[in-house]
Amino acid sequence: MFDVVLEKVVNQCPGAVGALIMGFDGIGIEEFVVDDAGLDLTLVGIEYSNIIKEIRNASEILKIGSLHEVSIKSEKFYVIIQSLTDEYFVALVINRSGNFGKGRYLLLRESFELIKALS
Repeated sequence: MFDVVLEKVVNQCPGAVGALIMGFDGIGIEEFVVDDAGLDLTLVGIEYSNIIKEIRNASEILKIGSLHEVSIKSEKFYVIIQSLTDEYFVALVINRSGNFGKGRYLLLRESFELIKALS
């Protein structure tokens, strides 16, 4: 079920190269990557999971509320990370020429299905 949702998000977002569901512990659940992505999506998820844990901790310490989304803009890619539960997140990687706004929308729209499936 997860693979179907991830594939749908990637295919509907212009410029998307992959999406994954991962635990904040760095253990991957599912991923979908386009054939010519040239990107190790699992490694991206593992590395960013450590950063997201630190951001979550800072949010708790500052009492500003729970973390919902983090966006990262690098030279080559946008990475959009949305929390699904206290244990899992979904990430979408988009080429810089891709549609960042549509990627955010698609992740938000499909996150309800993903949360339901994780329960």
